Amino acid sequence: MNKISILGCGWLGKPLAVSFLEDGYTVKGSTTSESKIDDLESLDIETYLVDISENEEFDLFLESDILIVAITSKDIDGFEKLISQIQESPIQKVIFISSTSVYPRINKVMTEEDDIIANHPLVAIENLFSENKFFETTIIRFAGLFGGERHPANWFKNGKVIPQPDGFVNMIHREDCIEIIHEIINQNCWNEIFNACTNHHPKRRDFYINARESKGFELPIFKNENKYEWKIISSKKIQKFLDYTFIYDDLLKPL
Repeated sequence: MNKISILGCGWLGKPLAVSFLEDGYTVKGSTTSESKIDDLESLDIETYLVDISENEEFDLFLESDILIVAITSKDIDGFEKLISQIQESPIQKVIFISSTSVYPRINKVMTEEDDIIANHPLVAIENLFSENKFFETTIIRFAGLFGGERHPANWFKNGKVIPQPDGFVNMIHREDCIEIIHEIINQNCWNEIFNACTNHHPKRRDFYINARESKGFELPIFKNENKYEWKIISSKKIQKFLDYTFIYDDLLKPL
């Protein structure tokens, strides 16, 4: 299985594609923007214009062994059309990038066994993939994403108030995301649902003060809350299954 298609070569998908090329894979990547094609092709990514919300066929893009879905679309109809095309393609394995936003804030540690928000659009999309019997799917629920140009110091600008300062941070660095995806494929770990989040959960107040100070910015403004709603995402399952150690596991180190 040395042919991979990555649906969505953006902030995560683009460096992910490069990492697979470096490992000797044949990589196809997609974008919805013609202006990004030259950049992706300059990296030796075989690039296709793919928009799952459009009623079109993209058979050539799906001529691979593994598909990684790394788009932010919540278009359920579009995903249904995509899956119907996957069923007719050579794709045997799928990694669907989801989010820990599917878990409610109910003031507890959340594992893959806990209840999720039933009407969340990502839950419906996860089910479309996990219930399909034509291919095997592993779902990764990533926590908040940072790394590269995504620096937390830039997230609350221009006096924007940060809510729930005594809640807890659930984050994961892009390099850890990429390594985890590689390990799932290398270890042939399919038909699973994994949370992926660092083990370190500082309070939001401490995290954002540290992030702003690291860039020399003014200190953030926090909202006064009478009621605190939080969750802590557990990644014990993925660490055990993959014997994985996070690269970035101290969120108060300089980012």
